[in-house]
Amino acid sequence: MKVRRSDRLIDMTRYLLERPHTLISLTFFAERYESAKSSISEDLAIIKRTFKYRGIGILETIPGAAGGAQFIPSISEQEARAFIEDMTNELSQEDRLLPGGYVYLSDLLGRPDVLRQVGRVIAREYVDQQIDAVMTVATKGVPIAQSVSSYLNVPFVIVRRDSKITEGSTVSVNYVSGSSERIEKMELSKRSLPRGSNVLVVDDFMKGGGTVNGMKSMIEEFDSKLVGITVFAEAAFSGRRVIDEYTSLLKVDQVNTIDKTISVSPGNYLDKVFKND
Repeated sequence: MKVRRSDRLIDMTRYLLERPHTLISLTFFAERYESAKSSISEDLAIIKRTFKYRGIGILETIPGAAGGAQFIPSISEQEARAFIEDMTNELSQEDRLLPGGYVYLSDLLGRPDVLRQVGRVIAREYVDQQIDAVMTVATKGVPIAQSVSSYLNVPFVIVRRDSKITEGSTVSVNYVSGSSERIEKMELSKRSLPRGSNVLVVDDFMKGGGTVNGMKSMIEEFDSKLVGITVFAEAAFSGRRVIDEYTSLLKVDQVNTIDKTISVSPGNYLDKVFKND
């Protein structure tokens, strides 16, 4: 049945948003809506213009018989900055302070609206890079990895600190915890990550960087390449971090356990991602 243009635009937009980084042919849309390819091309031009104006993302259109459209999610600097400022205010609340100078994040990282924005923000940094998998360590980094992977449309893999029989054969590495300087172990199923993958590492919180460095070693064990490291929040660290190159959305500058105050500021994300925009 032939579809009205207004209905077609809505359905095409939904279809594209649900399938990021996927090339969809003009023929598919033409058959789906029983419309001429010329009409579909006009519709895609409208969607492309709207996505760009609203900062939703990029709609790449490829001409020719084998052409089509591919949606690449993004976020504008204004929206990213507003989100990071909101999170800065949320994390500055004194009731988030935990023993040891940690900050309570679980409620934020359990909210779908926050996770959606975290995924968009992190995916924006790697929009021009080839990513084959997103890696994190169990358990608090899992929702972040899942959100990022949905926007990049790639699998996410979970490194664990303890063995699970359901994982089958695993590869294990030892690493030094950056904050406590203890020797720790992490494992990843041999089936989780194909050799030669380009891997993005994400995590919820970083102090000394030992856990992230452990994941870096794990990636090397799989003959794969580390593309980047992004954490939701980093803590001020008096020692030497074992990781130098990373991106953080937020930075916990100071924690006063006596006064129960937390000082939080934006991380280096905005400067790294939008410095040339």
